[in-house]
Amino acid sequence: MNKTFNITADCKPNLHYMVDIHSRLEQIKGYVDRGEYLSVNRARQYGKTTMLRALDEYLKSTYYVISMDFQMQMSAAKFRSENAFSVAFAKAFVRIMQHLDVAFPEKMEQKMNHLKKATQESREDLELVELFQYLSDICRESDRPLVLVIDEIDSAANNQVFLDFLAQLRGYYIDRDRSATFRSVILAGVYDIRNLKRKFLQCTESGDWNSGNVWFRKKCEWRSNHCKPDF
Repeated sequence: MNKTFNITADCKPNLHYMVDIHSRLEQIKGYVDRGEYLSVNRARQYGKTTMLRALDEYLKSTYYVISMDFQMQMSAAKFRSENAFSVAFAKAFVRIMQHLDVAFPEKMEQKMNHLKKATQESREDLELVELFQYLSDICRESDRPLVLVIDEIDSAANNQVFLDFLAQLRGYYIDRDRSATFRSVILAGVYDIRNLKRKFLQCTESGDWNSGNVWFRKKCEWRSNHCKPDF
């Protein structure tokens, strides 16, 4: 099949002409190896998803890469409550891990089964704190570091539960010397995540959301390194 130039959706190496992004993948892997949390923000059709999918392949020999797409896997209904989000995220996480099609260590498999059981029971009390405890247990027993990649993060921008989710990521990042967590987290979208949070704050101040400004400013302290390769 002849290759073509692609101007819609992501590029497939076997179908489309592409520039060589190896140096960019090496750059991002350097951030991941150092345990940095980063965001990738560029306009649509800039190649974010293409790069993230290539990165998945590039990292998989060293890391377990959990690649999510909030636009596909997290509908608006999943952000209506902390419980709905936690259950949906846990189900997506377990499904992605199972699709990696590798033999996990026995203790890691047990911890994953605990998380899977929590979602199968349709528990109405599963919330973010407990979700991250499950995730931490899995990271602790894993034979490889885990990397969390979330594309289309903009889909979650105007939701309180998303900020609570960021707070948990931040907390475990700060406490990573004592609590097992992801080696790296990569959030990708059109807008800089810090600007998204400013937008949320503006809406809060105007009364569109019932949320305390002091609480939100604490979330703004979450440190995010920005990777902006020219792709």
